[in-house]
Amino acid sequence: MVKKIVLAYSGGLDTSVAITWLKETYNAEVIAFCADLGQKEELKTVKQKAIRTGASKVYVEDLREEFVKDYIFPMLRGNAVYEGFYLLGTSIARPLIAKKQIEIAIKEKADAVAHGSTGKGNDQIRFELTYYALKPDIKVIAPWREWAFNSRESLIDYAAKHKIPVTATKAKPYSTDRNILHISYEGGILEDPWLEPTRDMYTLAVPIEEAPDKAEYVEIGFEQGDPVSVNGKKLSPAKLLEKLNELGGRHGVGRVDIVENRYVGIKSRGVYETPGGTILHVARRAVQSITLDREVTHLLDSLMPRYAEMVYYGYWFAPERLALQGMIDEVQRVVTGTARIKLYKGSCIIAGRKAPKSLYNVKLATFEAEDVYNQKDAEGFIKLNALRLKANRSIRGR
Repeated sequence: MVKKIVLAYSGGLDTSVAITWLKETYNAEVIAFCADLGQKEELKTVKQKAIRTGASKVYVEDLREEFVKDYIFPMLRGNAVYEGFYLLGTSIARPLIAKKQIEIAIKEKADAVAHGSTGKGNDQIRFELTYYALKPDIKVIAPWREWAFNSRESLIDYAAKHKIPVTATKAKPYSTDRNILHISYEGGILEDPWLEPTRDMYTLAVPIEEAPDKAEYVEIGFEQGDPVSVNGKKLSPAKLLEKLNELGGRHGVGRVDIVENRYVGIKSRGVYETPGGTILHVARRAVQSITLDREVTHLLDSLMPRYAEMVYYGYWFAPERLALQGMIDEVQRVVTGTARIKLYKGSCIIAGRKAPKSLYNVKLATFEAEDVYNQKDAEGFIKLNALRLKANRSIRGR
């Protein structure tokens, strides 16, 4: 029998309805947990709203610095990008929320945890894999897999009937998720992959047409793979990302419109804005390019899609992700230096890079006269690598 439930609460349509529904369905006490991950909402209002909706207690925790330092930065060290474009802004937030939810459940001696993710999406998996990894005996309640509502419109009707305050409307039913790394938009008109997003789907980045006509340069300093400064000024992880969001957003950087493959097997279209994260990806690769050995770089690149899948699918606390992270972090110890980035009309362009222990050797790379490389040595190298190609041609004729 369930007597107390800890709900991952955002104040949005799904979780606002969930508080009332959980109380009605389970006749249980509902404790709401709201994580401040930089969503820029008035959290005092969120707390009051949860109480008015029926929560017996509300936890609101500022997790911004922990989120950036212990989740976003490790992911960036792995160069994680899902299916070529998605920088995993929603994916990386779920393990931290779920971890804190379990901690509260233990503290409050709760019987169950709950979330507002749909039965079609990825978030249900990310939440629940984390729950079970950290507390195997916990009971999980997923309202979307139980209740009779079959659309956001029906949720809006239920909210109106029970006088639950929500911001979603039938005219604008799409779903958004925002944190310090990004904002996402799904549903509504985006369900037609041919339709262009409307003007109200711009939050962090300005439309390209409205970006300044003059480029702006920014220098980002890195130590052991992590960004530590912007234009020479040291900043905390969260402050640094906020600063880059501001700079990138002003120039329309970091906006993508993609159709991705969900873990459950459904193709889904989403619009994402990740201005600061986009700058950090480009800048980090710039510093890495002159500090990492070739074969180590190629090894990391070959592992990146698998690492990105682990994050996207929800395996943040899985042993394989932890093992791979250990290797990545060891490799990144040498990635210290500075990247200079040019921001202009949605573009994020490398304008320069330097490092105190750079592997880039001007004498070796130059096309001018030098005395450290014997060009004749290349002939033997090429002939050795051509042996198998010659053998294949001789035997197979193709």
